[in-house]
Amino acid sequence: MSSSTSSIHWQGFGLSLLTAVLWGILPLFLKLCVEVIDPITITVVRFFTAGLFVYMVLLKTKAVPRLSGASTKTKYLVLVASLLLAVNYVANVQGLGYLNPETAQVVMQLAPLMLMLGGVVFYSEALNRVEILGACLLVFGLLLFFNTKLPDLWAATGSLTFGVLLIGFAAVTWAAYALVQKQILGVLSAKQLTLYIYITGVLVLLPFVTPLELDEIQGIHWFALAFCCFNTIVGYGAFTEALAIWQAAKVGAVISLAPVFTFLSMYLAVEWYPEYFSMSNINTAGYIGAGIVVLGSVMASLGKARQGKSNR
Repeated sequence: MSSSTSSIHWQGFGLSLLTAVLWGILPLFLKLCVEVIDPITITVVRFFTAGLFVYMVLLKTKAVPRLSGASTKTKYLVLVASLLLAVNYVANVQGLGYLNPETAQVVMQLAPLMLMLGGVVFYSEALNRVEILGACLLVFGLLLFFNTKLPDLWAATGSLTFGVLLIGFAAVTWAAYALVQKQILGVLSAKQLTLYIYITGVLVLLPFVTPLELDEIQGIHWFALAFCCFNTIVGYGAFTEALAIWQAAKVGAVISLAPVFTFLSMYLAVEWYPEYFSMSNINTAGYIGAGIVVLGSVMASLGKARQGKSNR
């Protein structure tokens, strides 16, 4: 491996790891926010802040996009992608109102599985053995993670079931967004597409915000909301840059480690701020199941890397 290749490798790994850390700890701050602010208002604030930042970056580089010359299909796809990501954001925050951050993050690992299946259905992508094994491990890990709560889930009653369904729905909408995005990136850059998504999300959700809630929050909740905005900018920025210089499969594998950072940060949060966070009722089998979920997600991502090599 040459020095330049090695440098790119470590840059890609570093950016992917930064994304995993930021996305891993994000549920804790969203959990704080949703205690005092509704999910739609949180999403609009995050979209507006991130959209303003991306616009300033594109303006400085003279790369502000214009859809006036784009095809009707591209405009339609941009709208669909925008709506899907907006729904994903809202559903994810809404689900955190019913689940602890660790559970929400583990269930969200369904997203790469849904993306994989979507690739098979819509893009006729073939699955290799590593991907199939990873998918099986992910499902098995989820069952093990919920080992003590399966009767409640099967009964389809209570806040646990509703929260899991919301996060599961968020995972599906994220996978659908990623599949649609794949068709747009040949026309727009990632930053340009992101700008349109943020603008559209704000315009669609703005009529449903409750701004008076922002006047009533203080202290740690303001900090949590500010961090969520920062996380949206830096997390997705690092993710975009990582995809630009490193293999998408490897980026996905590293990002699959996000639940590890959720569990670690939750442990520290309970130790440092017990007035805001409490220990989750997860037994040993549940923690093992979470580990298997992460392993399955990593294998599913790395399977794409092996498939890419075999096709060369």
